[in-house]
Amino acid sequence: MKTLTGSNAQAGLTFFFMVIPSLFAPLLGVWIDRVRRRPLLVWGNVASAFVVLPLVLVRDAGDVWLVWTVAFLYGVSFVVLPAALNGLLKELMPDDLLVDANASLQTTKEAFRLFGPLVGAALFAWTGGWLVAAIDAVSFLVAALVIATIRLREEPPQRDDSHLMGQLVAGLRHLGGDRVLRHVLVGFGMTMLVIGFSEASIYSLLDAFDKPATYAGVFVTVEGVGAVAGGLVSSRLIRRVGEVGATVIGLALMAGSIAGCAAAASMPVVLAFAVPFGVSLPMLFIAFTTLVQRRSPQAIMGRVTTAVEVLMASPQAASLAVGSLLVALLSYRTIFWIMAVVIAAGASHIAFWLRGQIGSDWRSVDQRLYAVAQDLLGEDGRAGDPDPVEHVVGGDAPALGALGADGHLAAGED
Repeated sequence: MKTLTGSNAQAGLTFFFMVIPSLFAPLLGVWIDRVRRRPLLVWGNVASAFVVLPLVLVRDAGDVWLVWTVAFLYGVSFVVLPAALNGLLKELMPDDLLVDANASLQTTKEAFRLFGPLVGAALFAWTGGWLVAAIDAVSFLVAALVIATIRLREEPPQRDDSHLMGQLVAGLRHLGGDRVLRHVLVGFGMTMLVIGFSEASIYSLLDAFDKPATYAGVFVTVEGVGAVAGGLVSSRLIRRVGEVGATVIGLALMAGSIAGCAAAASMPVVLAFAVPFGVSLPMLFIAFTTLVQRRSPQAIMGRVTTAVEVLMASPQAASLAVGSLLVALLSYRTIFWIMAVVIAAGASHIAFWLRGQIGSDWRSVDQRLYAVAQDLLGEDGRAGDPDPVEHVVGGDAPALGALGADGHLAAGED
């Protein structure tokens, strides 16, 4: 859109159209909870492949409507596929392994950001958008084929005979009734109110340093380096401080890195701060996703996930629209400072209202490690089992939760 029109505002509005479907997510959530997750993921990826193909027809500024139409349909995919994936993971994994599963998926995803944006920008500069769209469509088809190979006997979805309105608000009711989820969502919502400002202002930043629009691919790739690192350390961090504590750390790290970009006097410094910003993204995603999965029943997982989409997308949609206007009125530095302050306030909200939960999570890790120590060493400090690790892994869930998937302590060697 930036290349077609030269407009930072219209480039930012493309993301606005992408989040509009999230406003109607509860309707999709009711349907998601009525079907099995694996077939939904297979056919949802197939449909997504056909959704992006019209982009091969885009030629000039007169095709703006086509880009925005695809962005809207792409947004539907963004609602349905993650909600189905959350349900599938909860079907496949015990609760104490969800954090590892989420971390593995997010790290793999972020690893592609190391080269994906650069390759995409190079292909776009060489051939235009048609080849990028075609490759994107093929990637969805590959995903559908791979997911189809998963061997899983899914239980039939539980039938809900309540009134449609009751089904629609089941996810929202659960989120509002859970104190921990409610306060975390408030902190996240404050972040979403401003995070969309970056989609338009990033091009203003590039203009300030005399960089072309395609240079955004470099920024995203550097950010991806941090994201991979964040994905690798997130599961251990979450096991040590809990999902809520990790969320606070991630938001604080995001606020600090955005402030650094606002103060940077050169592009290398901006790119340096893109690394910790990248670290914060998987940390937040893994912690929040695991928190929602663990504290939500499987029968309404689709509706809970789509309810989260609504609560996150509503302020994000507003921030994308406002950001497209602000970029014409304020410098990118001012916009970035506003973002940093509001995100820091979101972290402070969660840390203050859920300080008891954070302390409880920290103490529970110590208790799980103590249980492991007793199993490994016995009360007299001597190993009472010739193969103690196997003994613990085959034991109770709390002991297993304190060990990583490879049998190593997940929260420090002590």
